[in-house]
Amino acid sequence: MTGRQSIVLNGDLGSGKSTVSIELAKRLGLRRVSVGDLYREMAQQRQMTALQLNLHAELDQAVDGYVDQLQQDIADSGEQLIVDSRLAWHFFKHALKIHMITEPTEAARRVLARPSGPAESYTSIEEARAKLHERSESERNRFLVRYGVDKAKLRNYDLICDSTKASADEVVAHVIAAYEGSFGQQILRDSPPLLLLDPARIYPTQEIQGLRGLWESDYVAEIGQAGEEALEPLRIGYTGEKFFVVDGHRRLSAALRNGFKLVPGQLVAECDEQVVGGLSAIEYFRAEVGLSVIYDWDAAHGTQLPLPEHILERTDAVLAGEPGTQP
Repeated sequence: MTGRQSIVLNGDLGSGKSTVSIELAKRLGLRRVSVGDLYREMAQQRQMTALQLNLHAELDQAVDGYVDQLQQDIADSGEQLIVDSRLAWHFFKHALKIHMITEPTEAARRVLARPSGPAESYTSIEEARAKLHERSESERNRFLVRYGVDKAKLRNYDLICDSTKASADEVVAHVIAAYEGSFGQQILRDSPPLLLLDPARIYPTQEIQGLRGLWESDYVAEIGQAGEEALEPLRIGYTGEKFFVVDGHRRLSAALRNGFKLVPGQLVAECDEQVVGGLSAIEYFRAEVGLSVIYDWDAAHGTQLPLPEHILERTDAVLAGEPGTQP
């Protein structure tokens, strides 16, 4: 995105932000600053895990105060940088702000696979997933209380990148294209964030019958030849946990059929924001995403979308024989 001095990235452990930030610094010839490395050093010096230091920071403002002042000084320097930090987006007002995400079990798998130190050590994927979630929520709560900002809110950022299946090189290529002005400029300028999502993690909101005849047409092949960046952005809703299609099922289906690892999207509603008919993103998702919609979509595309909470609750109620419930 032209005219912006720095690129700042945040994301939970296992999201790929460190790898992506290192590669961005190399390709763009910019100095990289990692606040996460500093934080881990502070944890080791105190003989704590990273989670323990997070919890300690909720009581001791000196921990955050030191890191905050460091980030503010870096931002005020005016140097063009690549910054890997969970809160840099709050301090760098004119940077390209990138939020890295990935599927939680994949994030746990990555963290478990890399060499562990005294600050971060897990014995299983299940433990890693639980501890990573706990650490993320600790940070989120601390930022809410101390700064009045929510790191989980997508509208804080310019670009959301899902690294679940995409390689670091693929993510970096898209980021550089956005940074240099050749990709997603209208959304970045008028209605950020620009979403780059794993199509296999996006929920449909209509029955599969609406796509009848699509796969026998030339449409799928044409989408494949044009590639990911040429795909018209999907209109996407977000519940705070799940992404879903508001408009663009044909494009999403074609992307899955072509094995795309990323698809572009425009965020139209997040959490309590309205989608259509007065329904919030959360309400719309619960109303439109049913068991048959998910099963039929998965069967047609070879995906395996996790059943959302409202469907699991409904299924449990049916099994329990509660009146007024149905599968």
